[in-house]
Amino acid sequence: MPEPKGSKARNAYDVSPEDRKQSFKAMLSYAKPHRFTFLTVFVCTFFAIGADLLQPYLVKIAIDDNVLTGEHGVRTLLTLGGCYLLLAAISMIFSYVQANLLQRVGQSIVGQLRKDLFRHISKQSMSFFDRNPIGSLVTNVSSDTETINQFFTQVLLSIVRDGLSLILIVAFMFSLDAKLALYCLILFPIIFAIAIAFRSMLRSAYQRTRAELSRLIAFLAENLSGMSLIQVFHQEKEQTERFTEQNRKYLRENLREVRTSIMFNRSFDILGNVSVAFIVWIGGFAVLDTALEFGVLYAFINYIRQFFQPINQITQQWNTLQSTIVSMDRLWRIFRVQPEVRDPEPEQAQEIDASDVLGQVDFNRIRFAYVDDRDVLHDLDLHISPGEFVGIVGTTGAGKSSLVNLLARFYDVKRGSVEIDGVDIRSLPQDTLHRIVGLVQQDPYLYSGTILDNVRLFKDNVSREEVIWACKAVGAHGMITRLKHGYDTRLSERGSGLSAGERQLISFARILVFQPRILILDEATAHLDSHTERLIQQALSVVSEGRTTLVIAHRLSTIQHADRIIVMRHGCVVEQGTHESLIAQDGFYAELVHHSRPMKLQAQHMG
Repeated sequence: MPEPKGSKARNAYDVSPEDRKQSFKAMLSYAKPHRFTFLTVFVCTFFAIGADLLQPYLVKIAIDDNVLTGEHGVRTLLTLGGCYLLLAAISMIFSYVQANLLQRVGQSIVGQLRKDLFRHISKQSMSFFDRNPIGSLVTNVSSDTETINQFFTQVLLSIVRDGLSLILIVAFMFSLDAKLALYCLILFPIIFAIAIAFRSMLRSAYQRTRAELSRLIAFLAENLSGMSLIQVFHQEKEQTERFTEQNRKYLRENLREVRTSIMFNRSFDILGNVSVAFIVWIGGFAVLDTALEFGVLYAFINYIRQFFQPINQITQQWNTLQSTIVSMDRLWRIFRVQPEVRDPEPEQAQEIDASDVLGQVDFNRIRFAYVDDRDVLHDLDLHISPGEFVGIVGTTGAGKSSLVNLLARFYDVKRGSVEIDGVDIRSLPQDTLHRIVGLVQQDPYLYSGTILDNVRLFKDNVSREEVIWACKAVGAHGMITRLKHGYDTRLSERGSGLSAGERQLISFARILVFQPRILILDEATAHLDSHTERLIQQALSVVSEGRTTLVIAHRLSTIQHADRIIVMRHGCVVEQGTHESLIAQDGFYAELVHHSRPMKLQAQHMG
């Protein structure tokens, strides 16, 4: 959306105060179920801090009350020493309990946050993944959620513990000497002035650092996915140089962040040392004038040092707080994105029993565009009968994949409708639709796990026998049984170790297990050798029986025996009919067949 006239361009990482407030409230909502644990943490913190702050007061008593000169001096001194040790033990015990409770809460919160984030991302439409690099999403799920964990286990603890420490220290100082305590309060305006001065600098530094880290991870993920292409075209040097440049940018922003943080923290160190010197100077003259007891001055020096310890802790957590704010902004930007493809409202939803679906598919004068004003499909009207085997061909960019993406409802049409058995698929819950429509893609995705789990997609209600039946139907059984552990063979990421054809056969078996009424094959035989393609053709003749089947094919031999072939060009259906009738028309399809034959002959000659 263009900026209003006369307004300044906003930074890409700027977030409105209202959005930041909403993101903060959303993150804090994860702490609500643990409020009683947080209350326990607060009580433990109070006792731990109280025990710490009473220790200098005991030393003050020992100094000012001339304990050793009294009748029971040694006994009193031993009693004070025992109390000192007891206070130290109480402080340690309550600090231990508080730290353990807080870590447990923090890990629970971040675990739930990651679960909700993954669930939210997995519900997004394909357009969401078109706009958001995978590397950035990985950063959101891993790094940003861990930063939120640090907020609850470090920043929140520091705010409670160190804030409570400051209040109790000021209370103890006023109880010892109000005048000297008032001198110490002069420090507060100076502290706030330093914090305000560095606030915008720190936030800008953290935003830049996080942005560069996200770009670095995205670049790394992209290159690891395309490593085979990099090696084939000898791009190792060029990609290494690009990675080095990205890494250098991240290093530069990281160092800038560290410099800003060091300047911020050292400012408080200097202020703390000056304050101690000031109290010693003021208090020292007061002791010499006998206006102040030496024990009080000793306690004040300890309290003023302790006064700057929580301030230093809070300022050190400022780094984490800034990272948390940036992470909360980034996560909120993800959480507030609503899927473009949504389930219908309950009162508008239509339920269809998948076993009763006939398989009639209608594309009713549809218009579709991935980007506004750049239509991919133009007023397309296509009707497919139940049980019909339809081949879809056309050059790259003709709109073939877009057509089946709309049927699987990865995207919604801009105009018109897509119907199954006369029911607009937008009125069907997506779970119902995906039980009806099955998809085999050109590049099958296999998960880390056994072959058995990959076929049944980790659904335990699918029996081993059903998986074996499906694999036999597509001709994968022999290949699987030759493996050392058969169906229990564990596959690594994306099924490495198996050929493209073997991975495709497993994906075909996966489709058969779930028995869809409408089957889509999107270039599913593009990477298969001739023998494997024959196996797929045999399996298809069985699988497509009684089912509506749409096959997108580059290999025209795959769909020569289709009931009907749809020829697409520039987002429109330009021809349709059987293989023989289209050849007889001597049109665009005949031209495609003519161009494919020399390549086929060349491949046979090379073979």
